[in-house]
Amino acid sequence: MKPIRLTEKFSQIDQPWSPRVVAALNGQEVKLAKLEGEFIWHAHEDEDELFLVISGELEIEFREDGVENSVTLAPGELVVVPRGLEHRPIARQGAEVLLFEPSGTVNTGTAGGERTVENPEWL
Repeated sequence: MKPIRLTEKFSQIDQPWSPRVVAALNGQEVKLAKLEGEFIWHAHEDEDELFLVISGELEIEFREDGVENSVTLAPGELVVVPRGLEHRPIARQGAEVLLFEPSGTVNTGTAGGERTVENPEWL
């Protein structure tokens, strides 16, 4: 068993919005991603999704019953987006994020599209 060095793993990611798996446990995956700019509005019907900011700043916009809201996360802060809640992550100046979600969770949820990463690579 070896520790996972997040800084080393982040240095291997060269594309924003392209999550990579670094660990798995109990049907869940720990993913790392570099984020830059705006992502797409999407929801995950069956999966909750944890966002933990490692560096930078991440805003997550939410839409529920026609009402928009947002939360801004600094390094060391996390939020869990409940299943079914439409959301859009935004990293205006860039961010490095750890994600924790069930295995098989697709980054674009039910929205699909060109940014979909169905089988993220392992680092």
